[in-house]
Amino acid sequence: MSIIYILIPIAILLTSIGIYLFFWAVKTEQFDDLEKQGMSILFDEPINDNTKPLTKDNDKDKREQPEKTDSQ
Repeated sequence: MSIIYILIPIAILLTSIGIYLFFWAVKTEQFDDLEKQGMSILFDEPINDNTKPLTKDNDKDKREQPEKTDSQ
């Protein structure tokens, strides 16, 4: 029976923390656009022109070229 005196305050504390975090998330607009992140995986990101994608051919070219040092 004495365990109830410990469990009830812990349950009230955890419940109040959960309610606070829920209202914080609503206030900071965490739930405004739930579909954006799920749909973003379906679309390609713009490619930066300065970088080229790493393919097997590019990787092969890098291995065949000797590294340049300052003494050369």
